[in-house]
Amino acid sequence: MGRLDRFFTAVAALLLAGLGFLPIATWIPGGPSIPTWGDLVDGWWSGTATVVGIAVVAAVLTRNAARIPGEGIPSALAASYARRPGAWTAAITLAAALLYLWIGWAIGSTKPLLIDEIAQVFQARIFAGGSLWIPAPAHPEFFSSSLILNLDGKVFSQFPAGAPAMLALGSLVGAEWVVVPLFAATSVALFAALVRELEPRPGVALAATILFGFSPFVAFMAGSHMNHITGLTWLLVGMLGLARVVHRQSGRFRDGLLLGLGFGMAATVRPSDGVLFAVPAGLWLLVRTLRSRHWAVLFGAGAGIAVPIMALLAVNAATTGSALTFGYIALWGASHDVGFHISPWGQLHTPARGLELLNLYFVRLQSYLYETPVPSLVPAIVGLGLTRRLPPFDRYLLLTAALVCGFYFSYWHDGFFLGPRFMIPLTPLLVLWTARAFALVRERLPSRPFLRGLGVAVVMAVLLAGISISIRARQYRSGMLTMRWDAAAAARRARVSHALVLVRESWGAQLVARMWAAGVPSNEAEHQYRKSDACALEQALDRIELGGLRGAAAVAELRPLLGDSARLIPSPFTTDPTSRLLPGSRYTPECLTRIEEDRQGYTIFAPLLLAGREDDVIYARDLHARDSLLLREYPDREVHLLRPNGTAVGAAPQFHPLRRDSLLAAWRGGP
Repeated sequence: MGRLDRFFTAVAALLLAGLGFLPIATWIPGGPSIPTWGDLVDGWWSGTATVVGIAVVAAVLTRNAARIPGEGIPSALAASYARRPGAWTAAITLAAALLYLWIGWAIGSTKPLLIDEIAQVFQARIFAGGSLWIPAPAHPEFFSSSLILNLDGKVFSQFPAGAPAMLALGSLVGAEWVVVPLFAATSVALFAALVRELEPRPGVALAATILFGFSPFVAFMAGSHMNHITGLTWLLVGMLGLARVVHRQSGRFRDGLLLGLGFGMAATVRPSDGVLFAVPAGLWLLVRTLRSRHWAVLFGAGAGIAVPIMALLAVNAATTGSALTFGYIALWGASHDVGFHISPWGQLHTPARGLELLNLYFVRLQSYLYETPVPSLVPAIVGLGLTRRLPPFDRYLLLTAALVCGFYFSYWHDGFFLGPRFMIPLTPLLVLWTARAFALVRERLPSRPFLRGLGVAVVMAVLLAGISISIRARQYRSGMLTMRWDAAAAARRARVSHALVLVRESWGAQLVARMWAAGVPSNEAEHQYRKSDACALEQALDRIELGGLRGAAAVAELRPLLGDSARLIPSPFTTDPTSRLLPGSRYTPECLTRIEEDRQGYTIFAPLLLAGREDDVIYARDLHARDSLLLREYPDREVHLLRPNGTAVGAAPQFHPLRRDSLLAAWRGGP
């Protein structure tokens, strides 16, 4: 197997280098590109040159020294870890937990910032209330959001049930933001246990655990509400169970149960990742069982994976009506699924675009994984390139990494938030080979000056990474300001309670919500908005609403607008960059009014799905004359309009009191 192992590691190293260092996305015309490629390359060269230059100077200056300060620290740490791995793991886990919690509090503001996070917290609160879904309101268009379904009178999130169920543990105590940091800390402990199973060199095991626990990519994601970390936690549970089975020649039921439960729970969080890790593990376990006749471990794995999967299917059946239909498929249709086809937003996903996305993911990993001045993937590439023989579990890791890459090659969405988030399952493999790289280099090049220079290079890379991490932290902390706005505190300051608050969104967001209200499927609404003149779409929706058209009839009324999609340009008259204009067309007085309203300021409704409980405030999307429906539904509440005063980035929304009689007069009695 040695020659075959060398082939696999060489291929893995070459693919990692090619995807991480070549501007493939820029070379392929018509798709996403790497707009800062020149700056990236300059940064790689200058950062690497700085680190290597200092290392060379240090090696030359100390070549005749018998010993230099700190030279024995790595060996002492490795020896200490070898004596007390449990204490080291506990200390690293605790430090990581405190770091993740601080990130969630100080950088994430304890709030869900991305629409994905908001939708999952929304579902978590439904679960915490003892339900799988909540009844649809009388007028759902005022309370809808892009990742929330209103299906057969049931309102629930599009996401698989696993991650919201875990966030619901935080909902029960009013602190969803602590859940992912604590799962991330659990991941550190699990990874440490896994590495001890895989790696006989204590120094490598310690270095890998520290790298995993304090990787900026993992740490910043751990401070969020996203489901990637909780999914990774359960993947590590499954991998630890598998490692115990194959390394200890275990036939114990409990190890099989751990294996199955881990991968089964991972599938309830992110079904694709769970399947990609579970299938190779299951086949491997089946072959081993047929050879060893240790049936107990296979039965344990089957029981472990069956329970969470059955629970997931039961939730699907209760919400979407079909055990095999996930919320995101019910919401967006088959176009949301993996494969080369038209995406829900009307973009064609091809193998060329899949290659572009993979290239983007790995180029981003060069920065986001460690934030070092040297590209982050260099050590892993070196480690893979120097590896001559692979233990069986390492082959499993490479196979699952290949499957993950293949899956997201065929998936249409660019998963970028706090880094290339779809690549989180690869972090255990990448940090393990990063740690191994230094041990392998020491074995191949035992020269004392070289090793001293290498040590200095590592220290310099870590010190300079600290600067980069602080810059990244400030970037994250200063971003997405609208999503951080504290509605409850602002309502208390404005003395708004027992009120109906109409939230002014952009004209474009209102158009999409009106299409939802007319029964236009979400994927069709997104496509229609992106490919239509905004004013023409406004007029078509007026006709749909006056005629009472819904569903297929409404879609048929909108479809002719797509005929001019190739001629559309970004509208020069609005502050909304998503609005489109057909050259030569004229805006009606109603459309001009909407443009003027956008210039006065608008905000985002989605975060307010989670607000209002403290002060008995109902937040609803402002849909102008249609708002009269809400005024009749809530006759005893004060009415306010919520919008910022202007369009400055991060401008805080303000409560503007409204008079019911003035509103009704302006709307001429409403619809």
